[in-house]
Amino acid sequence: MKNSKETFGRNSTTITRLILLGFSDIPSLQHLYFSVFLVTYIVTLPGNFLIIVLTLADPALHTPMYFFLRNLSFLGMCYTSVNVPKMLWNLFSGDKTISFIGCAVQTYFTFFLGGSECFLLASMAYDRYAAICKPLHYPMVMNRKVSTGLAAGSWLSSFLVSFGLTSMVFTLPFCRSHKINHFFCDIPPLLKLACGDTSHNQMAVFMAALLFVTFPFVLTLMSYVSIISTILRMPSGAGRRKSFSTCSSHLMVVTLFFGSACIMYLKPNSSYSPDTDKFLSLSYTVITPLLNPIIYSLRNKVVKGAFCRMVGRRRFC
Repeated sequence: MKNSKETFGRNSTTITRLILLGFSDIPSLQHLYFSVFLVTYIVTLPGNFLIIVLTLADPALHTPMYFFLRNLSFLGMCYTSVNVPKMLWNLFSGDKTISFIGCAVQTYFTFFLGGSECFLLASMAYDRYAAICKPLHYPMVMNRKVSTGLAAGSWLSSFLVSFGLTSMVFTLPFCRSHKINHFFCDIPPLLKLACGDTSHNQMAVFMAALLFVTFPFVLTLMSYVSIISTILRMPSGAGRRKSFSTCSSHLMVVTLFFGSACIMYLKPNSSYSPDTDKFLSLSYTVITPLLNPIIYSLRNKVVKGAFCRMVGRRRFC
């Protein structure tokens, strides 16, 4: 990566810091935003940590499904920690600056973790497909080696691509402004600050989104088409309800995460709207990590049973 100091405008002014405008368009609501996001962050971290502890401690949860859920919870803790603490500090202190290097690091991990979550959700969909559509072959299809390989592939899939995209963006000359109309450093709003022709950069982002958003989403969609088709052919109503309950939680998370990510990164550049992008970004960087443990625990009797066994209060659960 080139030197982080860029020339701004025609003057020889050197930029070493950027400004995250965040939600400063409504100053009177800054304290409300801070309170809401603080509570969200405080709930997200222990909620996901509890899922990790439960899936490690209880033998009943030592299955591929909960192995993937453990990975998803850890990823959610990392994802929300990349952006929310800085956003909280900006809201609390009023200091909205971020160093050029800090912005680059934030951009890298946002894309890296987001891409990893896309493939992890697709892996979880494949696990549900194997369990429901191929139940007799499930232990062989989703053995430890396969599930570990899918999880590792999810984490490693976007490692190098994220570095390349981040380097590509932060070696551009930023000559329009040093104010980012967003609450964290993301590639689309950063490209708006670059001078010169950024069409190649925008195409690279679009192609990366096709690989890390559209491709896993299509795989997930194909898995659920087969899953729903198999469930509808089951003769027993109780069997249909039980089968659907095992994947309904994952389907809710997939819809929220992929829906917002597809709109965010695959929409035409001409339809760029800072306010819309902020809302969409909140859904997959803040809301999804918050909802993961809630959805998977409230709608999952096995997880609730593991929690009851851990706290030793089975009769109250």
